[in-house]
Amino acid sequence: MPRVGAFEVTRAIKSDERTKRIPIVIMTSSKEEKDVADSYDLGANSYIVKPLDFESLAAVARHAGYYWLAINRTPA
Repeated sequence: MPRVGAFEVTRAIKSDERTKRIPIVIMTSSKEEKDVADSYDLGANSYIVKPLDFESLAAVARHAGYYWLAINRTPA
């Protein structure tokens, strides 16, 4: 993301009472354990490492979308 990183966005969303329940999915190329841990510590709800090829990326996006829109339950 230009100018603002995922950590800053996650921190801002999760620190505001009006937006703290918005699910945050980090999709990144980083496999670093520190980045995974930091993301969850800041309140991310999922951490996905992007595949390198487009077909795999499209499949991951479809599966993630299906999970968050069809399977996952949120509070009323």
